[in-house]
Amino acid sequence: MPSSRTGRFGGLAVLLGLLALAPAARAQQQAPGRVEVIPIASRTLSGEEFLAGAREGGKPALIAGELRLPAPLRPGQRVPAVVLVHGSGGIGASTDLWARELNAAGIAAFLLDSFAGRGIVSTVQDQSQLHSLAMMVDAYRALDVLAQHPRIRADRIAVMGFSKGAVAAVYSAMGRFQAAFGTQGHRFAAHIGLYTPCNVAYAKDAEVGPAPIRLFHGVVDDYVAIGPCRDYAARLKQAGADVALAEYANGQHSFDNPFQPLLVTVADAQTTRGCRLEEGPGGALLNSETQRPYGLGDACVGRGAHVGFDPVGAAAVRAAVRGFAEERLLR
Repeated sequence: MPSSRTGRFGGLAVLLGLLALAPAARAQQQAPGRVEVIPIASRTLSGEEFLAGAREGGKPALIAGELRLPAPLRPGQRVPAVVLVHGSGGIGASTDLWARELNAAGIAAFLLDSFAGRGIVSTVQDQSQLHSLAMMVDAYRALDVLAQHPRIRADRIAVMGFSKGAVAAVYSAMGRFQAAFGTQGHRFAAHIGLYTPCNVAYAKDAEVGPAPIRLFHGVVDDYVAIGPCRDYAARLKQAGADVALAEYANGQHSFDNPFQPLLVTVADAQTTRGCRLEEGPGGALLNSETQRPYGLGDACVGRGAHVGFDPVGAAAVRAAVRGFAEERLLR
């Protein structure tokens, strides 16, 4: 017969397992009404080219995204949409859950794939394969495509990113980047970032448009540290931006993903959690500590981090994002 201690922990494990399965089971009933795979012409820029505003720099890239429209749709009806920008691991089951959550709210989801068209599987071990800022160009081009879609409301398209993809989702709010790489008349209606790398101080990064910015981050995240996002949110607030940072006490990196254990060590993950960077002249990134050009070989770049599912935090962030999306895009 199990001891009371074993029984308590066994009951907790069962409860956590049920909580983990609940979003997946619910999502199975929220299939899209229509799915379209849409090609997107983009470019692959280096970080320096992006920061220098070289719109025609780099190499052409043909990528794609999967548009999932909610059901049911009335003839001629247009619906809001959210561009989902994946992280270093590419599109996974957790992205699918977010798409289903949005569809259940009556919002289209566009799963943007920045990797497959470039022959990339994952950047977890080597972030040099694709600069995070290059994914922002992809997000702007996705916005252009969706704004012309007969089923999408051009004025109600938001962007939501995860980790590496959150750089595109959050910093696309900057007026400077919008002017350099966006299209006149097309603006995201909201910017949502989960566990965003906020550790680069870009020139004019507090000069953003009127669209709200929402950040969601785990306090114990040792892959992408929360501290720089606190600092960035404070700078944005001081500048008068509509910004909020929600913190989750037990949130590891990707704490919203129920398809992973409660805690996993990713030994070979390349992480810049110890780096503070800033933009220098000519689009160069500088290590703020050394004031020298930054590279992935810098001492602040580490290996090894954790990811893990937090059932409580996941339920809270899913409700918060859905509520925000409904308020901003549907009303």
